[in-house]
Amino acid sequence: MYLSQSPNGIKPCHPCTYPPPPPPPSKEQKDQNEIKGYFDFKLLHEEAEIPKQFIWSSRDLVKGTPEKLETTLIDLKAIKRDEGAMASAAELVRKACLKHGFFEITNHGVDLHLITAAHQEFESIFKLPLSKKLTAKKNVWGYASGHAERFSSSLPWKETFTYRYNYIHKSESQVVDFFTSVLGEDFQNSGLVNQRYCEAVKEVSMVLLELLAISLGVDRSHFQKYFEDGEAVMRCNAYPPCNGSDLTLGVGPHCDPTSITILHQDQISGLEVFVDNKWLAVPPRPEAPDTFIINIGDTFKALTNGIYKSCLLRMLVNGKVMRKSLTFFLNPKGDKTVKPPNTLFESEEERKYPDFIWSEF
Repeated sequence: MYLSQSPNGIKPCHPCTYPPPPPPPSKEQKDQNEIKGYFDFKLLHEEAEIPKQFIWSSRDLVKGTPEKLETTLIDLKAIKRDEGAMASAAELVRKACLKHGFFEITNHGVDLHLITAAHQEFESIFKLPLSKKLTAKKNVWGYASGHAERFSSSLPWKETFTYRYNYIHKSESQVVDFFTSVLGEDFQNSGLVNQRYCEAVKEVSMVLLELLAISLGVDRSHFQKYFEDGEAVMRCNAYPPCNGSDLTLGVGPHCDPTSITILHQDQISGLEVFVDNKWLAVPPRPEAPDTFIINIGDTFKALTNGIYKSCLLRMLVNGKVMRKSLTFFLNPKGDKTVKPPNTLFESEEERKYPDFIWSEF
């Protein structure tokens, strides 16, 4: 017998007068509940207006200038066995990192076909139905879309796929294992392509660390030894076409908290850097499609005692076509103490930052 509240207290009422319980949710309704809080960019592109959650403030949307950031392009192949070329490149890198922390590299040894394949594998993932992509969401790893589950305003107009790559790992197939675990065996080739990509970029990072050490005047193997057991984060960012591209951002203004970012962008412009109080574009280089953009993050800035800069950057979106980038974030091992070499400061009073453990940053 059901109970109901009356002015005189609780009294029994006839079961037939009580609303029946709702039927259990159908599988279709369950699927809808599972994707609640996520946006399907395929559908959003068909809308005349973008959701208000994606609209950014006028402060963040300040238009960039027609100017481009003047970046140094380093030919890594030319410096590997030529000490004179290495010294010249180190000086160019030093000047760039003292000013804004950005430079570019080419002829780095990562095959252009491998870079292209990595872009293609991610493109196939982003074309999957939203319900399938969400099966690959594992906390901070795997698939993410708009971050509506974390924030309610100024959402980034992007989709991402993120995974870890440890420089020292008990499994030689760590990336393949992750892809098949979150997407299924059909994506083994995607994992294999990404595994090879990370292995190749790891080799590039070791050359960069030597170049940066020389540019700072410290032992040339100092940073190579420090990062030999590094823990990288690999992320593909996809910025879908947007009917309100002047109202939103793919990524808002920020400094990378990591050590070194190794980024490959497709042939669609969108990256901007804040230098001399204005936003400057860092466009693709069609004449050198293998180009990687390198930028210093907050952690490496601390490793240089603040000598090198970690600069504000943001990502714009395009009104007609998708833009993609492959982003490899190099970090120290989690338990490493972040502290600059003693040669970069003469006394503790000259220290700009206290020591800290990377995983606690």
